[in-house]
Amino acid sequence: MNAPTQTPVIPIKSSSEPPHVIAPAAASVFATRAQRFDQLAAGHSLSDWLHFLAAITRAQHQALQVLPPLTLPAAAALALAREHRMPLLPAQSWPRDPAWRNCLLQIIAAVSPAAPEPARKDLARLAAYDAKRIEALAERVLHTELYGDDAALLPYVAAALQVLWTAGAARLGAAQIAALDVPGVCPCCGFLPVASVVRGIGEVGGLRYLHCALCNTEWNLVRVKCSACDATEGISYRHLEAEGKQGAGAVRAETCDSCKSYLKIVYTEKGPVDPVADDLATLALDILVDEAGYARSGPNLLLVPGG
Repeated sequence: MNAPTQTPVIPIKSSSEPPHVIAPAAASVFATRAQRFDQLAAGHSLSDWLHFLAAITRAQHQALQVLPPLTLPAAAALALAREHRMPLLPAQSWPRDPAWRNCLLQIIAAVSPAAPEPARKDLARLAAYDAKRIEALAERVLHTELYGDDAALLPYVAAALQVLWTAGAARLGAAQIAALDVPGVCPCCGFLPVASVVRGIGEVGGLRYLHCALCNTEWNLVRVKCSACDATEGISYRHLEAEGKQGAGAVRAETCDSCKSYLKIVYTEKGPVDPVADDLATLALDILVDEAGYARSGPNLLLVPGG
């Protein structure tokens, strides 16, 4: 891992204000991610696992395309949430449409035939659980309690929950999702970001957006600022010396000396990156940053911690 580098804050000069929020594209977000997983798997030491994640993500895409229209909160409730700068579809309190469990069953059916033997056993066990037990697993995911008994089942539950919340965020659209007082959590669902994305919007380049680990909404945050504690001092960037052929240099870890946390940051100028897929393809970077004393500030819900 290279030595950390400091990057100065450079104000963006533009006649137009960049969008604060980018809503997920329901027709493509999971399909594009699945394609990226397959690209990253080529020649990777974790090739089989990345291809399996691609299969899960393709199943998410299929489940989202057939998901019935969701019932969103009433206009008055949405307006009240915006007035008080609260998430519109809060992860821990939005009443979940039971259709999310059908998404889970669709994902299980789609990926089980070609799954590795240990995963196939986990999927069969999950398919046999009743609704009460599955909803209890969902509560663990939504409260980021990603450990303990049945931890190996949580990524599949999370995959189905991602379908539900992504559908809700896409239906709301960016125009309805307002900024929060807490910039480090998703303005749509209040969940934590999985990574940052640096992209250009129109004529403005180098914009940094946090990408929600649950609903795939993105929201703008200024560069060189910790998403966990808002610190602007002691921010450094670390990357692997050799990242392979796919997207070399496209992923860094943004570390904060104030709260000793980090979050990956991916650069679209380097290629067709995806914050979820490229995050999981660079687990060696997580290990090195962890050994340097930093703790991850946001989860990747397709990963079993310690698995």
